[in-house]
Amino acid sequence: MNWRTFAALLARDAHVVRRNAVQLFLQTFLQPLMFVFIFGRVMVRSGYMPPAYKALLLPGIMAISMIFTGIWAVAMPLIAEFQWTREIEDRLLAPIGNAWLAVEKVLAGTIQALVAGLVVIPLAWLLLRPVDISIHAPLPFATMTLLVAALSACGGLALGCSVDQQHIGLMFSMVLTPMIFFGCTYYPWSALNAFPVLQKIVLVNPLVYASEGLRGTLAPQFPHLPVTAAAAVLLGVDLLVLAAGLHRFRNKAVS
Repeated sequence: MNWRTFAALLARDAHVVRRNAVQLFLQTFLQPLMFVFIFGRVMVRSGYMPPAYKALLLPGIMAISMIFTGIWAVAMPLIAEFQWTREIEDRLLAPIGNAWLAVEKVLAGTIQALVAGLVVIPLAWLLLRPVDISIHAPLPFATMTLLVAALSACGGLALGCSVDQQHIGLMFSMVLTPMIFFGCTYYPWSALNAFPVLQKIVLVNPLVYASEGLRGTLAPQFPHLPVTAAAAVLLGVDLLVLAAGLHRFRNKAVS
């Protein structure tokens, strides 16, 4: 492993992020800002939602922000580099193993997802106060946040190496949209008790564990899956999706 090359690649991606700071700011923060304002302030102020809904909603918005940001930050550049800019060919000439090129992409995407998720908390304090959330257990919260961010970046790697450019819209409509609506982001998993079959089916969706785990660390007063169980499942999914993404990356790089 050539750590200097790895650091140089990471620094290059950081430079690209700084150069496109305004675009990335809007892409990363505008969506959670709108979610927080519309669902947490407008719907509550107008009386359509109870005030407690703000705290219930916030962990789900945080999960959505991280998933969208990490997948976008990793998948979209990979699709472009492999299919029309061919920039990946320059990266493959670097004195570093091909797998580490993919790991660097995942690390860069994880960092961006972490920023996108953590910024939701000050936005909530700014727009929704008072909101009944707190970080009573910093270590479980940090663990869940890191696992969710890694899930988004690993998912971006797998999708970016599997989806053709003409299918980008299909990826968002057929993969990400169902993930969000059946990912317990706007409601707790226990709300599906009236739909027992659906309640069991949605457990295949990793976003369920992301939302429920964050809800358990930020708003434990609401029903949620055990945080330890959610973290264990996310860790397993992260490793599985990372392995699948690395396999797809190696096959695409060699071809």
